[in-house]
Amino acid sequence: MSPAMSADKGDVPIDSDSALSVSADEEDGYDAFSGTLSADSMSMSEDVRDYVFENSRRYHKYSEGRYHFPNDDAEQEREDLQHAMVMLLCDGKLHFAPLENPKSVLDMGTGTGIWAIDMGDEYPDAEILGIDLSPIQPLWVPQNVQFLVDNVEEEWLQPPNSLDYIHSRQMAPTIRDWPRIIAEAYKALKPGGWLEIQDLKCVAKCDDDTMAEGDICALYAATLVGALGRLGINCFDVEKYPQFLKEAGFTNIKETILKAPLGTWPNDPHQAKVGLYNRNMIYDGLHGFSIRPFTHGLGWTPEEVEVYLVDVRKAILSSTAHIYLPFHSVYGQKPLDADAGS
Repeated sequence: MSPAMSADKGDVPIDSDSALSVSADEEDGYDAFSGTLSADSMSMSEDVRDYVFENSRRYHKYSEGRYHFPNDDAEQEREDLQHAMVMLLCDGKLHFAPLENPKSVLDMGTGTGIWAIDMGDEYPDAEILGIDLSPIQPLWVPQNVQFLVDNVEEEWLQPPNSLDYIHSRQMAPTIRDWPRIIAEAYKALKPGGWLEIQDLKCVAKCDDDTMAEGDICALYAATLVGALGRLGINCFDVEKYPQFLKEAGFTNIKETILKAPLGTWPNDPHQAKVGLYNRNMIYDGLHGFSIRPFTHGLGWTPEEVEVYLVDVRKAILSSTAHIYLPFHSVYGQKPLDADAGS
């Protein structure tokens, strides 16, 4: 953990039988969080460690079916590799929003909790709350980091004007109604607070003529987008994040688009390393990305999915095309003069 962490903010185990909210008395009178985000929030003391197993993969039980990707050990390893790739791509930045000494941070869809833990190290005076449908986060975390099992797509109970920063990464394949969630985030932020959304866009792009028409990797990405579309998720909402933030009332909106290479084709050593991480992350995640969206969304059999992925795996490893995935980071600020009740 960060050497900047004070002695009383070191790593502490979280009792899995205790609620994950911290009282005001316990934190010197400061508690930015309500203890629940939505009406359906559940602490670790409740029966949320049940799982659903399907086609050899493990899925969340709480709000079953809302998230179409697994939460088993293989997927957790992939998520951590994705975090490493994004950190490389973003030159080590955990965020692009210009934060100044934030005190209360919410991480929507925290996954393994690795981003929230890193934020807890970087901002030891801030309280970090990570929420997810799956209780897969580690027990040993910085004292200023908490995790809660919750569904961000339900109505939020977080008090208005209570948070300094809200973060979301790689939630595009999950969220059905971004304007609603962004409106909830706006209400929960303090005037002057920031919302930042980061996502890899599920599309294979190429800036030269090295990607042939009918490229297998490009077709796979399009097939996955189509499958998720059948399940009510528009992956291309990524393109509309600046518009959604503006319509919700945010100002000082800035979008950064980076290129995450697929493979080691870039001449630049740093970008080639990003590409290596990205290729391995996608290769390792292919089954988890595909099995439920393709069987539930497209009506394929598990056997059809397995056969299809054979050629996709070969293409990912052997492709000489200069393919990349656009990485979008969009942030906006709640106006300083926003009404206290908004």
